[in-house]
Amino acid sequence: MAMGRVLRAGAVLLPALLAAGAVTGCAAAGPPAASASPSPRTTPPEELCTRLVAHWSREVLDGDTYGDYQSMGLSNGQYEILREVVDAARAERKRRGERAAEALIDRRARAGCVDWYRTGGPSNGPWQ
Repeated sequence: MAMGRVLRAGAVLLPALLAAGAVTGCAAAGPPAASASPSPRTTPPEELCTRLVAHWSREVLDGDTYGDYQSMGLSNGQYEILREVVDAARAERKRRGERAAEALIDRRARAGCVDWYRTGGPSNGPWQ
């Protein structure tokens, strides 16, 4: 009879002790200590867009076709920015030379991407 009470008491105490350990964050079962190293830096989407558009604008500038935006890893919106940048860069190169066209690519790619992400960016799916 006494053994039955001990078993019943254990059945009540064991879940209570386990719950108390979980609530108090028992050191042996707790999460690992926080690392002293800083968290990884993330690149804002408008910066990634700028890098992609500027890179592909330079590649396309010397060609006579734009190619497939998906093979470039661009969304449709980024591709539209690229087309505007390349058209302006071609005209600038004729007027003021290669260096001016390069500078224009950097300015226009940044401006286009910042504006695009300011207004929501690719809000209609991954390729918009």
